Amino acid sequence: MENKTLYSVSGLFNTPDEIIHASEETVKAGYTSFDIHSPYPLHGMNKAMNLKPSKLGFITLVFGLSGAAFALAFMWWVNVIEYPLVIGGKPLFQLPAFIPVTFEVTVLAAAIFTVVGMLFVMFKFPNNSHPLHDTLYMKKVSSDKYGLTIQAVDPRFDEIKVKEFLKSLGSSEIFSIHYDEEELRAENKIFNPKFILFLAVTALIVSGATYFTLNKLLYMSPFNWMMEQDRVNPQSKSEFFSDGFGMRNPVEGTIARGYTPYKFKGQPENAGKYLVNPLSFDEKVLSIGKKNYEIFCSSCHGNFGKGESRLKGQFPNPPTLHSDKVRNWNDGAIFHVITEGQNVMPAHAEQISIKKRWAIVNYVRVLQRAVNAKETDLK
Repeated sequence: MENKTLYSVSGLFNTPDEIIHASEETVKAGYTSFDIHSPYPLHGMNKAMNLKPSKLGFITLVFGLSGAAFALAFMWWVNVIEYPLVIGGKPLFQLPAFIPVTFEVTVLAAAIFTVVGMLFVMFKFPNNSHPLHDTLYMKKVSSDKYGLTIQAVDPRFDEIKVKEFLKSLGSSEIFSIHYDEEELRAENKIFNPKFILFLAVTALIVSGATYFTLNKLLYMSPFNWMMEQDRVNPQSKSEFFSDGFGMRNPVEGTIARGYTPYKFKGQPENAGKYLVNPLSFDEKVLSIGKKNYEIFCSSCHGNFGKGESRLKGQFPNPPTLHSDKVRNWNDGAIFHVITEGQNVMPAHAEQISIKKRWAIVNYVRVLQRAVNAKETDLK
């Protein structure tokens, strides 16, 4: 024993009150490198040991914020720089749409690097040995005893004085814990050839198992049921229908539940003649119209309806909405164009509800009146 390096002097106590009292007295005595062991958490022990908050939270904070910054920066780069797309007139960098992904990456980065920091920085993995492991002291504090261990690295440590101190606190049994010399010499195992070989073999086994599962096993019976289904892939030929088309149109004359067919399909003249705008020109309606116009219409027609497309040449610019032709249209005619489209303009019936289409018509009228104001409007 004289040739072994001393790690700590440890004492056993029989009750929770005894170990809490011993911890408080150890702090008062000026010892700082000590630890408490018990078979279950003890209320008030953190205060008795005068423990400071763990630094693990800083690792979580730093990597959580780093994950959030990376997610936002990557999505900004993809959507604004690398592959910009204008969808429904929305801005290229639309923060609300990016929040869910940012949140998930933040939580993922924080969780992963908290575990990594705990294992590799605080617990110094793979150095998983410890002088207290497999000692009689640890076996007893894992069962029905409570232990106090004062480490030899403490500035006030003196083996004889520590033993007397523990005895004065009422310790029922005192141990001198020594390092395992072989483990002490092999302090850092991360670069140990055996550990590196273990990681390499583990990576090969996991990669091989994953490849076999995804590329071989799933195509073997009975796991191949997902590949052999009675279905037709999109845009592929059908051997069941006589015309060979796999993608089928709805049966003629059928109407979906809750759907009202458009009466003037293919009849722009009748739509302009018989359709009447049911909405009034109030602030609420115009607010709805403006919002939906800017989402669905302004990307091509421009914010003021002058045909100044915001797509920067990605789509043909439409004619102005302020021409005499359009200004003289009835509301029904404009509603019909929004519903069925015209020339290269696609139909918007599936994207915009009937009420919102009429609200857009009212907002178009407001834009037309603003550009072609009457003298009475200026008074």
